[in-house]
Amino acid sequence: MALLVHLKTVSELRGRGDRIAKVTFRGQAFYSRVLENCEDVADFDETFRWPVASNIDSNEILEIQIFNYSKVFSNKLIGTFRMVLQKVVEENHVEVSDTLIDDNNAIIKTSLCVEVRYQATDGTVGSWDDGDFLGDESLHEEEKDSQETDGLLPGSRPSSRTPGEKSFRRAGRSVFSAMKLGKNRTHKEEPQRQDEPAVLEMEDLDHLAIRLGDGLDPDSVSLASVTALTTNVSNKRSKPDIKMEPCAGRPMDYQVSITVIEARQLVGLNMDPVVCVEVGDDKKCTSMKESTNCPYYNEYFVFDFHVSPDVMFDKIIKISVIHSKNLLRSGTLVGSFKMDVGTVYSQPEHQFHHKWAILSDPDDISAGLKGYVKCDIAVVGKGDNIKTPHKANETDEDDIEGNLLLPEGVPAERQWARFYVKIYRAEGLPRMNTSLMANVKKAFIGENKDLVDPYVQVFFAGQKGKTSVQKSSYEPLWNEQVIFTDLFPPLCKRMKVQIRDSDKVNDVAIGTHFIDLRKISNDGDKGFLPTLGPAWVNMYGSTRNYTLLDEHQDLNEGLGEGVSFRARLMLGLAVEILDTSNPELTSSTEVQVEQATPVSESCTGKMEEFFLFGAFLEASMIDRKNGDKPITFEVTIGNYGNEVDGLSRPQRARLRKEPGDEEEVDLIQNSSDDEADEGGDLASVSSTPPMRPQITDRNYFHLPYLERKPCIYMKSWWPDQRRRLYNANIMDRIADKLEEGLNDVQEMIKTEKSYPERRLRGVLEELSCGCYRFLSLADKDQGHSSRTRLDRERLKSCMRELESMGQQAKTLRAQVKKHTVRDKLRLCQNFLQKLRFLADEPQHSIPDVFIWMMSNNKRIAYARVPSKDLLFSIVEEELGKDCAKVKTLFLKLPGKRGFGSAGWTVQAKLELYLWLGLSKQRKDFLCGLPCGFEEVKAAQGLGLHSFPPISLVYTKKQAFQLRAHMYQARSLFAADSSGLSDPFARVFFINQSQCTEVLNETLCPTWDQMLVFDNLELYGEAHELRDDPPIIVIEIYDQDAMGKADFMGRTFAKPLVKMADEAYCPPRFPPQLEYYQIYRGNATAGDLLAAFELLQIGPAGKADLPPINGPVDMDRGPIMPVPVGIRPVLSKYRIEVLFWGLRDLKRVNLAQVDRPRVDIECAGKGVQSSLIHNYKKNPNFNTLVKWFEVDLPENELLHPPLNIRVVDCRAFGRYTLVGSHAVSALRRFIYRPPDRSAPNWNTTGEVVVNMEPEVPVKKLETMVKLDATSDAVIKVDVADEEKEKKKKKKGNAEEPEEEEPDESMLDWWSKYFASIDTMKEQLRQQEVSGTDLEEKEEVDNTEGLKGPMKVKEKAKAAKEEKKKRTQGPGAGQGSEVPEKKKPKIDELKVYSKELESEFDNFEDWLHTFNLLRGKTGDDEDGSTEEERIVGRFKGSLCVYKVPLPEDVSREAGYDPTYGMFQGIPSNDPINVLVRVYVVRATDLHPADINGKADPYIAIRLGKTDIRDKENYISKQLNPVFGKSFDIEASFPMESMLTVAVYDWDLVGTDDLIGETKIDLENRFYSKHRATCGIAQTYSIHGYNIWRDPMKPSQILTRLCKEGKVDGPHFGPPGRVKVSNRVFTGPSEIEDENGQRKPTEEHVALSALRHWEDIPRVGCRLVPEHVETRPLLNPDKPGIEQGRLELWVDMFPMDMPAPGTPLDISPRKPKKYELRVIVWNTDEVVLEDDDFFTGEKSSDIFVRGWLKGQQEDKQDTDVHYHSLTGEGNFNWRYLFPFDYLAAEEKIVISKKESMFSWDETEYKIPARLTLQIWDADHFSADDFLGAIELDLNRFPRGAKTAKQCTMEMATGEVDVPLVSIFKQKRVKGWWPLLARDENDEFELTGKVEAELHLLTAEEAEKNPVGLARNEPDPLEKPKRPDTSFIWFLNPLKSARYFLWHTYRWLLLKLLLLMLLLLLLALFLYSVPGYLVKKILGA
Repeated sequence: MALLVHLKTVSELRGRGDRIAKVTFRGQAFYSRVLENCEDVADFDETFRWPVASNIDSNEILEIQIFNYSKVFSNKLIGTFRMVLQKVVEENHVEVSDTLIDDNNAIIKTSLCVEVRYQATDGTVGSWDDGDFLGDESLHEEEKDSQETDGLLPGSRPSSRTPGEKSFRRAGRSVFSAMKLGKNRTHKEEPQRQDEPAVLEMEDLDHLAIRLGDGLDPDSVSLASVTALTTNVSNKRSKPDIKMEPCAGRPMDYQVSITVIEARQLVGLNMDPVVCVEVGDDKKCTSMKESTNCPYYNEYFVFDFHVSPDVMFDKIIKISVIHSKNLLRSGTLVGSFKMDVGTVYSQPEHQFHHKWAILSDPDDISAGLKGYVKCDIAVVGKGDNIKTPHKANETDEDDIEGNLLLPEGVPAERQWARFYVKIYRAEGLPRMNTSLMANVKKAFIGENKDLVDPYVQVFFAGQKGKTSVQKSSYEPLWNEQVIFTDLFPPLCKRMKVQIRDSDKVNDVAIGTHFIDLRKISNDGDKGFLPTLGPAWVNMYGSTRNYTLLDEHQDLNEGLGEGVSFRARLMLGLAVEILDTSNPELTSSTEVQVEQATPVSESCTGKMEEFFLFGAFLEASMIDRKNGDKPITFEVTIGNYGNEVDGLSRPQRARLRKEPGDEEEVDLIQNSSDDEADEGGDLASVSSTPPMRPQITDRNYFHLPYLERKPCIYMKSWWPDQRRRLYNANIMDRIADKLEEGLNDVQEMIKTEKSYPERRLRGVLEELSCGCYRFLSLADKDQGHSSRTRLDRERLKSCMRELESMGQQAKTLRAQVKKHTVRDKLRLCQNFLQKLRFLADEPQHSIPDVFIWMMSNNKRIAYARVPSKDLLFSIVEEELGKDCAKVKTLFLKLPGKRGFGSAGWTVQAKLELYLWLGLSKQRKDFLCGLPCGFEEVKAAQGLGLHSFPPISLVYTKKQAFQLRAHMYQARSLFAADSSGLSDPFARVFFINQSQCTEVLNETLCPTWDQMLVFDNLELYGEAHELRDDPPIIVIEIYDQDAMGKADFMGRTFAKPLVKMADEAYCPPRFPPQLEYYQIYRGNATAGDLLAAFELLQIGPAGKADLPPINGPVDMDRGPIMPVPVGIRPVLSKYRIEVLFWGLRDLKRVNLAQVDRPRVDIECAGKGVQSSLIHNYKKNPNFNTLVKWFEVDLPENELLHPPLNIRVVDCRAFGRYTLVGSHAVSALRRFIYRPPDRSAPNWNTTGEVVVNMEPEVPVKKLETMVKLDATSDAVIKVDVADEEKEKKKKKKGNAEEPEEEEPDESMLDWWSKYFASIDTMKEQLRQQEVSGTDLEEKEEVDNTEGLKGPMKVKEKAKAAKEEKKKRTQGPGAGQGSEVPEKKKPKIDELKVYSKELESEFDNFEDWLHTFNLLRGKTGDDEDGSTEEERIVGRFKGSLCVYKVPLPEDVSREAGYDPTYGMFQGIPSNDPINVLVRVYVVRATDLHPADINGKADPYIAIRLGKTDIRDKENYISKQLNPVFGKSFDIEASFPMESMLTVAVYDWDLVGTDDLIGETKIDLENRFYSKHRATCGIAQTYSIHGYNIWRDPMKPSQILTRLCKEGKVDGPHFGPPGRVKVSNRVFTGPSEIEDENGQRKPTEEHVALSALRHWEDIPRVGCRLVPEHVETRPLLNPDKPGIEQGRLELWVDMFPMDMPAPGTPLDISPRKPKKYELRVIVWNTDEVVLEDDDFFTGEKSSDIFVRGWLKGQQEDKQDTDVHYHSLTGEGNFNWRYLFPFDYLAAEEKIVISKKESMFSWDETEYKIPARLTLQIWDADHFSADDFLGAIELDLNRFPRGAKTAKQCTMEMATGEVDVPLVSIFKQKRVKGWWPLLARDENDEFELTGKVEAELHLLTAEEAEKNPVGLARNEPDPLEKPKRPDTSFIWFLNPLKSARYFLWHTYRWLLLKLLLLMLLLLLLALFLYSVPGYLVKKILGA
């Protein structure tokens, strides 16, 4: 079947230019070639071809567009030609010449000539006729071959072809993509043939693909849909929604864990910071650190919640730093950081690890940042497992800017912004008070008030603001705005807007709306700030009738799906980024409320009249509780149609008020012309007439509508914002198609159908077409006045997104290859999420439609249909997906009543037809109904064409018979306490139901039963029923002896329909069995294998139906089996069972299991194990292998499950079921003979693998020459250790600090830390190389096709390559990774998860099957699979077709009793020494009130129980245990090892923190040899001593013997040959004394380390390792409580005993003494003013401390009165401390408080703090400045005070960093800094100090005194005489203060005084002398 279009010519073109034509049919467009420089005639002469999978409908359209082509600009449309294909369908060949029309539908002169032919077949999709596909019959066989080769060289084409053919070939490339197999087929030929290989035979496709187009390689073919149940929804019915239960509101367990590591750069002087962490309302604080701006905490907090996801993700995490908080005062806030939980949860791995939160001050937004807090935040829900990055020693100096605590894409510099939430008005509020009081009031006062007092409350980022209360108003008007101030972009995703009713007692929510900020903004470079509205948003919640206690109040709070319309609110949102430098700005972030400018009524769109019509075609499956009263269905949209409790005042009045002025009223009421006379009288009919249900069966009733179907219709008025909904519909449609396609691809991969990659290409093609189609459609209606800014911006961003998605889909399509399907599928999943996200429209327009089932005027159950899904549009893509279609709706109980099992029962199943659109478009509202009805109208509507009917009467009905072939089900839900069920299936079709028989005690029933439904009457046209039969509902129940059957799950199916005139023959009939997924609530609960056919009973009655052949099975009563042809084809298989043993059987009915036996059953046949006579003594079976034969389907996918049941044989022949297990997929046990041609089977020739000790220092170069048969020499070029040492010595010349690690210095921990470094390095490289790999892969593919290199070999080469890469991380990046990182230390492998997950659970031959018993829990019980496990069966299965392949039985040493299980060890009890090494635990869940735990290790194995209680580690959540425990155990009795971590408590019992279980038996017997890990190198002494009692050579010999491998052959020295692989390596070893002696162990070890390369038996051997196991606590299932690092060695007791255990005890910190001499200070800022002279001076002293707190602080004496800032001290501090070099931490042990029982050990970074202070006598000392020196890397001091600058400390200039641990002695000047008022650093002084580090022993030999004391005293400083205290020595002070400064002044004064004195004396004595002189005395 195909449509061919031959475009001949286009004439009468104007001008001259390049022309191109585009031909479109069914959305698939082809372009012609470009005709250059043509004038008025364009001679295209091209053929285009569409293969069609469904008959072309006579009203489909072909469109041809002619463009002027432009290379640069977009093509300009000349004209369009559209043609309806009616004539083509009738005549199959039409030739047309016609004119074109332009954009405005005006006819233009240009005309075109085209020929269309249609090759139809008889309407079935059979195999494709080849010629049919190619359309070019002239292509003969010979040419095909040439074409295959040509195809590889696209340039060459056979020249004989005409231009027309040539262009056809081009179209051919896309031919395949155009195959819309069953996409828009109007006739659904293939309802659900999943087993038919993608509708086309794949082999044909291959030939076809090669002959298509350019001989495409099969790797670029793409396929359209593989039909499935979901896709089979054609024009009249829409897809039913399978999942029933609402999951939104249900509470779940969450755990938020936050580690506060440290804070830096806190703003403030000498503060005592505390970090407070709040999640929601819970608050926890760290301890206080004294006087430091960079406190180190490392404290871990856990918050547990049990709430619904919505509530959880809106909780705010707030981290704030508070300064000087104590018992009396709350402290002052330094700064805080907010983020919601949802942001953390949406991070990869749900966590932020080691990130820095930026603190800002909410009260002062003009200030900058206030510091950083480094923390880890993780949010875990139940069942999430979090991969924490491996906790290793974190030495990477933190790059704060690069590791900020912000999601991807948020800029580091966030700005303050204001969020204006404008609340305008609301409508349609429900009444919220009882009318009792109101009636009393009305009676007395006569006033009639609205019974609601609404206000709006807005919550955002932990703050809330609310508007004023509008008293008694159903239509309140606010016009207010609530203003929030927060950083932008905010880290809180949702804003909650709630209308509340103000009440004296308590306010309740009326409705809630969430604004998702991601949906109303776009952070791209062309993005926009959040903006919204003004627009209406609809709120939904509980039903509107007011009751005092509303059981659905949660719904109004926004939890769960609202069940009724509550109100609509008009709001807007705008964001303004603040300029914080503006001084007028209010700097607080308090929420403000102010008036907003009102907006006009029309701003939200013109009011339009909408029309909703619905017809109820069927109502069945009505729950029997509602079966006794008449039932009516009510449909509402907003408050329209809600007669019971809808509008709070009459509708008409409301209507008249709505449009502003009079004329508009008229317009609205006479909206459609033919209805002018009935004006507004189209009364709405919103509910169906009451009708009494009739009984269907024991559980369900139905309403007997028969041929009379009731209808409802109503008008409603809404702002016309259809464009929003249309755009959402287009995107939804693209997304639905994509989802369906991706499900197809997954299904194909799962069922291993061939060529999933082609289907994926088809999906991507559809996606890109859809995206381009959106671009062309969405741009309409641009000038709409009521479009908000968000509408415009969203449209732009959606168009950008979809355009880029279309591009990506195109490029991705080209990259889809067979082996990349899975990766690309993941990428497509991202597209899907993005589309769904874009399609969700944040600005609502028309509210959703609710359908309520009412009984006795009570609302029972509801369904909610989004209005956009029902919206009509003339453009097909914009049409809602359920508009004018029959939709199957399942009604559910409202709110919490629908949780749990109540939510699984169907309350009613409706077949409902709905149509919603503008009244003026309503002429076609019945178009989608099944045909064959007459309308019955209400009295006033008679004779009016467009008046809607109140019911439909169907005149046409067809008789059918339904045959349900119920074959089997698997993995059903366990409904009985035995862990099994007694299932039967109930099949519902229309109003009949039938049951299969009950099969007892099974979860995998094979009913093999055909149910026949006779006398089915279906209404409507026959052909429509063929395309679109109603759906069948199948429910599975568990039969109980007492009470009613329990519901176990439900699924849906569509029958395959055969009309009376069709033949019952292939390809459609007989139908094939298919798997249908069974759902129970939202969870899957098994699969049903069945087929359904609906056969029309023709005029001749049932005689025409295919006979029901096959016997009626007499044993089972009148039960008909599934007929031949439908039931699977069977073959004989043999199933061999290995019975090993039973483990951990729990008691049954309180009695212990003593004599268990295992019964295996599959498809009715089975076998029993031998009896275990005494389970306690030996739980293993003595007969190991048994087998049985059984008939199984050829198709592996249809294999029935195999049941394993364990019974306990009690006395007197009684049996009790212990537990059972169903193996649902036998495929993994099917024996597939090995492919002997694979290269690793190749045993000819030798392959030399020469390995020398793998030194991780040098990049290993590889030279790989690989070919299947030649010798491959894999040369690993590494020098001998000698060279290594020489190289080191040479290196030492340049880098004197690095010394070769001394053997004696190294211990196990050196090895461990080196390995962790390697692991981190590898992770880093993987991230880097992840991108390179993809590109490389692309290149490889192309080579792979050409080169002769075999795939397996190539994989191996890649593996080798990778190995080299991981081993040598140091060399390639020598430049970045300093050499010091990699001294030569042997390493082990650190696994970041459990060992078994690396090695397939060690189930290489022994499998573990969990035995289950008891009912399967449902979510709300919180019970898990774990609790149902009652024991484990160990064994294995092997399934193969009966004649066993010869080569197996002919192998040497074949033992027939073991069948396929050759070479199995014996299962007799064996004694084993188990040695458990526990290294450390990380991130333990705190167990004590103080947020810490006191962990210790407890180990249980069998009867041994070791509790290491006395060695508990105090107050530690990351304890290092470093212990080994030896336990003797005997397998199989004691094989489950439990390692638990308990919390020690002084009083009361110890609490379990978490435990991990290890199955030792599987490890012990595994071929991966997990008994003792194989080390990297072999050495006989030192830290890397060989742990295994067997040497490598002995292990190798034993492995070869067990695996029947030829070897090992040692020799010449340094070589060993195993099978055909040769390994080389060093041949000598050094003993303790340095003597060298020859050895074979190195080469043997190299063979073991590459054992996977050995042909046939090779597998990876477990290396020496440490595994990381999650700790779980049974009380908190599924949530990790921490991790434990450990490893286990096992040694059989009959072998030589192993040596002493390795010593892994934690490194003891080394004792050091740091001597710090403070010599001088300089340029210290002067703080004090002098008492006498006002001079600036300072009384300087220096304070220093080393450990985290100041308890060991030491002060120098005071240098008083320094006038220059110079101070002299010569003062010595002594700081003894304990230091762990490996972790670079100081270890302190101290009691936390006086009440502590014991000391707590802290590890803190080694940082020396020096501070300068100004001493004050009467007030507190003033802090002047400080510097912190990290002893491992601090700036080298300056030589002189002049050279010492501030930049040295801030890191702005590159100063060489030194480590005191290497330098031992450092002297110099360092700057001291403090922050000024603007938070900038300033230099406040310089200090000259000398640091001298000694070990404790050296310090003892060479003691010195503290301060300036003996021994080795420092001399007293030469201080200027000014430094003393004035009030102790006033004379001295006078001398200094006065004499010093005022010397000359004083001298002058003295002279003056003398002179004055003389004068005075003179004056005094003159009179006397004068008298004497005169008197002459």
